[in-house]
Amino acid sequence: MSLVSRSPAEAQLAELIEHFDHWRQTRTTRGEPIPEPLWEQAVSLTQVLPLSRVARRLRLNRQDLKKRCGQSRPPQSASPPAVPIPDFIEVKPETAWIASGMELDLERPDGTRLHIHYHEPQPPLAAV
Repeated sequence: MSLVSRSPAEAQLAELIEHFDHWRQTRTTRGEPIPEPLWEQAVSLTQVLPLSRVARRLRLNRQDLKKRCGQSRPPQSASPPAVPIPDFIEVKPETAWIASGMELDLERPDGTRLHIHYHEPQPPLAAV
Protein backbone atom coordinates (compact mmCIF):
# COMPACT_ATOMS: atom_id res chain seq x y z
CA MET A 1 0.00 0.00 0.00
CA SER A 2 1.40 3.40 -0.96
CA LEU A 3 0.16 6.95 -0.68
CA VAL A 4 1.08 9.73 -3.09
CA SER A 5 1.91 12.52 -0.68
CA ARG A 6 2.31 15.47 -3.05
CA SER A 7 -1.04 16.26 -4.69
CA PRO A 8 -1.47 18.75 -7.55
CA ALA A 9 -3.32 21.05 -5.15
CA GLU A 10 -0.38 20.99 -2.71
CA ALA A 11 1.98 21.81 -5.57
CA GLN A 12 -0.23 24.76 -6.55
CA LEU A 13 -0.27 25.91 -2.93
CA ALA A 14 3.54 25.76 -2.77
CA GLU A 15 3.76 27.84 -5.95
CA LEU A 16 1.24 30.36 -4.60
CA ILE A 17 3.26 30.66 -1.37
CA GLU A 18 6.22 31.75 -3.51
CA HIS A 19 4.04 34.34 -5.30
CA PHE A 20 2.80 35.73 -1.97
CA ASP A 21 6.35 35.84 -0.58
CA HIS A 22 7.54 37.70 -3.69
CA TRP A 23 4.66 40.18 -3.40
CA ARG A 24 5.40 40.76 0.30
CA GLN A 25 9.07 41.43 -0.45
CA THR A 26 8.41 43.81 -3.34
CA ARG A 27 5.37 45.80 -2.11
CA THR A 28 5.94 49.50 -1.56
CA THR A 29 4.11 49.84 1.79
CA ARG A 30 3.14 47.39 4.49
CA GLY A 31 -0.54 48.35 4.20
CA GLU A 32 -0.72 47.72 0.45
CA PRO A 33 -3.72 45.52 -0.40
CA ILE A 34 -3.15 42.02 -1.72
CA PRO A 35 -3.54 41.95 -5.53
CA GLU A 36 -6.80 40.43 -6.80
CA PRO A 37 -5.07 37.66 -8.85
CA LEU A 38 -3.43 36.36 -5.64
CA TRP A 39 -6.77 36.44 -3.80
CA GLU A 40 -8.45 34.60 -6.69
CA GLN A 41 -5.83 31.85 -6.66
CA ALA A 42 -6.13 31.48 -2.87
CA VAL A 43 -9.92 31.26 -3.11
CA SER A 44 -9.73 28.65 -5.87
CA LEU A 45 -7.45 26.47 -3.73
CA THR A 46 -10.06 26.41 -0.98
CA GLN A 47 -12.20 24.32 -3.34
CA VAL A 48 -9.81 21.37 -2.96
CA LEU A 49 -7.88 22.11 0.26
CA PRO A 50 -9.15 23.10 3.71
CA LEU A 51 -9.60 26.86 4.06
CA SER A 52 -7.67 26.89 7.33
CA ARG A 53 -4.64 25.22 5.71
CA VAL A 54 -4.65 27.65 2.78
CA ALA A 55 -4.95 30.66 5.12
CA ARG A 56 -2.21 29.41 7.45
CA ARG A 57 0.27 28.51 4.70
CA LEU A 58 -0.30 31.80 2.82
CA ARG A 59 -0.24 33.80 6.10
CA LEU A 60 -3.68 35.26 5.43
CA ASN A 61 -6.38 36.23 7.87
CA ARG A 62 -8.73 33.24 7.91
CA GLN A 63 -11.85 35.42 8.17
CA ASP A 64 -10.77 37.60 5.22
CA LEU A 65 -10.24 34.51 3.09
CA LYS A 66 -13.57 33.08 4.21
CA LYS A 67 -15.34 36.32 3.19
CA ARG A 68 -13.65 36.18 -0.21
CA CYS A 69 -14.76 32.58 -0.65
CA GLY A 70 -18.33 33.54 0.17
CA GLN A 71 -18.26 36.36 -2.39
CA SER A 72 -16.96 34.15 -5.20
CA ARG A 73 -19.48 31.34 -4.75
CA PRO A 74 -23.03 31.66 -6.07
CA PRO A 75 -25.88 31.46 -3.54
CA GLN A 76 -26.84 27.91 -2.61
CA SER A 77 -30.30 28.21 -4.17
CA ALA A 78 -28.80 29.10 -7.58
CA SER A 79 -26.46 26.10 -7.69
CA PRO A 80 -27.65 22.77 -9.08
CA PRO A 81 -28.44 20.10 -6.51
CA ALA A 82 -25.38 18.20 -5.38
CA VAL A 83 -25.05 14.56 -6.38
CA PRO A 84 -25.31 12.48 -3.22
CA ILE A 85 -22.15 10.58 -2.31
CA PRO A 86 -22.96 6.98 -1.45
CA ASP A 87 -22.03 5.78 2.02
CA PHE A 88 -21.35 2.28 0.78
CA ILE A 89 -20.44 0.78 -2.58
CA GLU A 90 -20.86 -2.95 -2.94
CA VAL A 91 -18.04 -4.70 -4.78
CA LYS A 92 -19.07 -8.09 -6.10
CA PRO A 93 -16.15 -10.41 -6.86
CA GLU A 94 -15.98 -11.73 -10.39
CA THR A 95 -14.20 -14.85 -11.60
CA ALA A 96 -11.27 -12.87 -13.06
CA TRP A 97 -10.66 -11.15 -9.73
CA ILE A 98 -10.54 -14.38 -7.79
CA ALA A 99 -7.86 -15.87 -10.02
CA SER A 100 -5.48 -12.90 -10.06
CA GLY A 101 -6.07 -10.92 -6.89
CA MET A 102 -7.36 -7.38 -6.91
CA GLU A 103 -6.21 -3.78 -7.26
CA LEU A 104 -8.09 -0.90 -5.71
CA ASP A 105 -7.43 2.78 -6.51
CA LEU A 106 -9.03 5.56 -4.50
CA GLU A 107 -8.59 9.28 -5.19
CA ARG A 108 -9.75 12.25 -3.12
CA PRO A 109 -10.79 15.60 -4.64
CA ASP A 110 -7.49 17.15 -3.48
CA GLY A 111 -5.58 14.62 -5.61
CA THR A 112 -4.34 12.31 -2.84
CA ARG A 113 -4.36 8.72 -4.08
CA LEU A 114 -4.41 5.34 -2.39
CA HIS A 115 -3.47 2.18 -4.30
CA ILE A 116 -4.06 -1.26 -2.75
CA HIS A 117 -3.00 -4.47 -4.48
CA TYR A 118 -4.12 -7.83 -3.08
CA HIS A 119 -2.37 -11.02 -4.10
CA GLU A 120 -4.83 -13.19 -2.20
CA PRO A 121 -7.60 -14.99 -4.07
CA GLN A 122 -10.25 -13.66 -1.67
CA PRO A 123 -9.18 -10.23 -0.31
CA PRO A 124 -10.72 -9.16 3.00
CA LEU A 125 -12.91 -6.36 1.58
CA ALA A 126 -14.39 -5.63 4.99
CA ALA A 127 -10.99 -4.25 6.05
CA VAL A 128 -11.02 -1.80 3.14
